[in-house]
Amino acid sequence: MMGNFQIRTDLALEARESYGEDDIRIRGVKIEEEADEEREIYTTIVKIETENGAKAMGKPVGMYITIEAPNMSVPDEDYHREISEELAKYLKRIMGERHGSVLVVGLGNRDVTPDALGPDVVNNLHITRHMIKEYGRAVSDLEREKEISAIVPGVMAQTGMETLEIIKGVVGETRPEIVIAIDALAARSTKRLNRTIQITDTGINPGSGVGNHRNAINEETLGVPVIAVGVPTVVDAATIVNDTMEELIAQMDSSASMQRLGGTLGTLNQAEKHQMIRELISPHLNTMFVTPKDIDETVKYLSYTISEGLNIAFSGQ
Repeated sequence: MMGNFQIRTDLALEARESYGEDDIRIRGVKIEEEADEEREIYTTIVKIETENGAKAMGKPVGMYITIEAPNMSVPDEDYHREISEELAKYLKRIMGERHGSVLVVGLGNRDVTPDALGPDVVNNLHITRHMIKEYGRAVSDLEREKEISAIVPGVMAQTGMETLEIIKGVVGETRPEIVIAIDALAARSTKRLNRTIQITDTGINPGSGVGNHRNAINEETLGVPVIAVGVPTVVDAATIVNDTMEELIAQMDSSASMQRLGGTLGTLNQAEKHQMIRELISPHLNTMFVTPKDIDETVKYLSYTISEGLNIAFSGQ
C-alpha cells in the first residue's frame, strides 16, 4: 500500500482481494468458497481467526459470509426467494438455536434512497414480540417463532444522538439475546453493487465505507452478540475510474500498437493505480459516491429479499 491509502470498502471479500492472487493466503485468515452453478449463487466465507489476520485485513476477528448473485438486481421473484433462503441458511448458522429474542436494527436514513435499505427491511419484517408478550407462544403459529422486535434509529442529523446511544437504550430496556443490524454498504467493485449480501458476526461501524465513521455497534459496546447484514449500494468515483482504467489496460495489452503503454500501466498494483487516480481526479470528485440510477426500485425489492430471509430464519422453518 502507498502511504495512508486505503481501499474504501465494507466487504471483507474485497479487502482480501486487494492483496492480489499472488498473496491470497494471509496468515490467520481462512477462505471457504461454495458455488451453486445452477442457481448462480456464489458464497465466500472469510474467517479472520487471529489479531494478525485482523490487522492485515483491516477487519475485526470474526466470520464474514458474502453471498454473490449476478442476477440479484433483476426483479425476479422466484430468484429472489432462492436468495432469501440462502440468506436464512447462513443466518441460522451464525445465530444458532439458542437465540429466542432478537432485536433488528434498520440502520440508515430512509430519506436518502441508497441509505434506506435498513429502514425498508424493518418495514417488511414479521414482528412478534408484542404478540408473544401479550398472548404467549401458544397463539396461532408463534410456538416456533423467535421473539422479534425492531427499531429504525435514524441518523445523527435527524436525532442529534449517536445511533449507538439509541440502540443501547433499547437493548437495556428490552434485553434481547441478539441484535441484527441491517445497513447499506460501500463496495470497491461496481460489479458487486446491489448483487452482494454480506453477513458477519462482528457487528458494524455505520458510515465507515463512505468515510463517515460513527461508534461501532458490536458485542463489546452493546453487551449482546451483534450480526450485521448489508448490501453495497454505492461506490466512490475513484473506483469507477479505476475499473475503467483496468479495462483500458486489458484492451491495450491485446493491441500491438498500444502494448507498450498498456504494459507500463499494468505494472502498477491495485493500490498504486487507485492512488494515482485519486491524485489526478478533481478534489471535488475525491469524496463523491455514485449509485445506479434505478436505486429506488432496486432497494425496494432488495429490502423484500432480505426481510424474507430474516423472516424465514426467525420462523424456525
